[in-house]
Amino acid sequence: MNKKEYAKTLRDYPTALNVKEVAEILRICMKTAYKLVNSGTIPSIKVGREKRVAKSDLINFLRAR
Repeated sequence: MNKKEYAKTLRDYPTALNVKEVAEILRICMKTAYKLVNSGTIPSIKVGREKRVAKSDLINFLRAR
C-alpha cells in the first residue's frame, strides 16, 4: 500500500492516536504496542499521562515494514 491508501484506510481515526488505537490498527495486543512505542520503533510524544502517536508516523512505520 502507498501512503494515500494507508491514509484513506485510517481516515476515521484522529490525527493523534493513543496506544490502544495503535494496537487496534496494527491488530496486536496492548503490551506489544507499548513495547513498540516505548522503544521508539514508533515515534510518540507524551501528553499528560498518555503516549500519543501521530497518524503520519504510524503510516511511515507501516510503509517501512
